[in-house]
Amino acid sequence: MKAVILAAGIASRLRPLTDNTPKCLLKINGKTLLQRTIDNFVENGITELLIVTGYLQQMIIDFVTKNYPQISIKFIENRDYSTTNNIYSLFLAEDFVCGEDFILSDSDILFSKDIIFALLADKSSNVLAMNRHELGEEEIKIISDENRNVLEISKICSIEKAIGESVGLEKMSAEYSVALFKELHQMIEKEGLNNVFYEKCFERLIPQGYLFKYLDTTDFFSMEIDTVEDYEKVKDMKI
Repeated sequence: MKAVILAAGIASRLRPLTDNTPKCLLKINGKTLLQRTIDNFVENGITELLIVTGYLQQMIIDFVTKNYPQISIKFIENRDYSTTNNIYSLFLAEDFVCGEDFILSDSDILFSKDIIFALLADKSSNVLAMNRHELGEEEIKIISDENRNVLEISKICSIEKAIGESVGLEKMSAEYSVALFKELHQMIEKEGLNNVFYEKCFERLIPQGYLFKYLDTTDFFSMEIDTVEDYEKVKDMKI
């Protein structure tokens, strides 16, 4: 099992905190978000990682190289980070994980290592973490059937029908990854859809028979750090 961490974005909503620091290097109780994410993978036995960088990438590379010399961590640069979205960063990970099992993680999530353990323990080949709470317009929402199959996943799907929010952690099988990158080529190279969320690709794969199951991880802590207000809430938190 490998892991891909997407860490290319500018995080403009976190300014001025991110004027001179990538979002993933912001510290929560003395430990960076990226450090917490890497540690969560390592503590669950995943030591082959790819980090997709962009904004202030050398700071990320220097931090990881210094703190994790014993782990196989590779980097790839999204040079178009200022004009593309996370779908393009994921697209760049093809050579590292296409045809292999892997877990995808956004780099702006503060989360318990128990979520990774639960994803790995789930018998489903393709499964994503989901939290149940009151939903609004901003969340990536999930609509499912009675068998845990994710039928819709987007910001714009019905709040009334949605059962929860996608955390931003997905386990994918080798088979799914092949279909994923095939669809990403279609979207990015032929349709120019490089500035949308990667969940758009997940949705396009659903009618092709490639579905995620959801895993309810509400009992485990997770929070996306998207604004200065978010950061203030958690900056001294112990998890």
